[in-house]
Amino acid sequence: MTTLTGLEVLIGRDFAELRGRRVGLLSNPSAVTRDLVSAYRSFADSPGVDLRALFGPEHGFAASATDGAHVESSVDARTGVPVYSLYGPSLRPSVEMLDGIDVLVCDIQDIGVRYYTFAWTVSIAIEAAGEAGIEVIVLDRPNPLGERIDGLPGSDEFASLVGLHPIPAQHGLTLGELMRLVNRQWSPTPAALTVIPCQGYTPGAAWAESGLPFVPPSPAMPHISTVLQYPGACLLEGTNLSEGRGTALPFEICGAPYVEAEALADALNALNLPGVRYRPHVFRPTSSKHAGETCFGVQVHVTGPAYRPLAAWVAVLQAIRHLYADEFEWLPSYSGSTMRPFDRLARGEALRGQVDANTPLDLLTAEWDAAAVEWRALREEALLYPRKHIS
Repeated sequence: MTTLTGLEVLIGRDFAELRGRRVGLLSNPSAVTRDLVSAYRSFADSPGVDLRALFGPEHGFAASATDGAHVESSVDARTGVPVYSLYGPSLRPSVEMLDGIDVLVCDIQDIGVRYYTFAWTVSIAIEAAGEAGIEVIVLDRPNPLGERIDGLPGSDEFASLVGLHPIPAQHGLTLGELMRLVNRQWSPTPAALTVIPCQGYTPGAAWAESGLPFVPPSPAMPHISTVLQYPGACLLEGTNLSEGRGTALPFEICGAPYVEAEALADALNALNLPGVRYRPHVFRPTSSKHAGETCFGVQVHVTGPAYRPLAAWVAVLQAIRHLYADEFEWLPSYSGSTMRPFDRLARGEALRGQVDANTPLDLLTAEWDAAAVEWRALREEALLYPRKHIS
């Protein structure tokens, strides 16, 4: 069945919810119709939409800035409206930014992983809108990772823009559902929030079944295959291993100059994890960690629907941590922070300790499965689409 995004549903209603109102749009190029018309063009070109402001998350409204790079606010050359950066000096829209709009519309392709900053930028914007008495409309989109839940919610002592609230690493919600939960559960001033759901969407369906195009939401998220690896591969950012940045396969390969590719692949394949196969791989990043150096490692290949990316990549971490104990490193805390980057991603120190201790994967996944039961109960009232309850 064809899936219609919230944007396409809104267009089909001839923007009825926005007529006669001054509109702000939080988006980036990933928010498109199936004909690849962006939310920005759909709004800017509609005579019925009074577009007054644009807001951009990490990587900017054009999704061109590198990860972690601050983006300056600007003016849109085509429409003349201000483009406010929510990844610069401030992560939160100010009263001045919100002044002059009646409704804030959020449309962006999230990928369903706690570490990806877009959902938290949207949640902060919704909170600010709630305080300003401005209505928010989220145009929903499918979660490309489906309904699987994995990972622990962690501790609020480690809250940050890669995990403001205690949710699993892979949460199994659409952006609209997650914002319904966050607005109700954790916002000090809940906004008047409306989510326009997708039509014809089945949460467990593969992305290809939706009939929707995939536009890279950020520079290092070029393909659906990248998304499938990200829940586990992103954790390598907290180590001295290359996670493939600076190559054509970010988050699908990993390695370092000190690794032996064949030995690593053999050790990982001996685990016989479901839905995955590890292939020896040699690469040379052009940027980021080990730029210009030859790295040896593996490419992680998904072979079936039982694949659990978090487990598959924790296995990579454990193997390298113990095969190359003298060379492997957890990156230290950044200047001005007390958190190691890995702990910031994991929302705590527990997972790092489990990797150090070489805790069996079946014990880790059992812990994640137990946490998923509590998560399902917490999220129940926020759901917009029926679930099959896949772990």
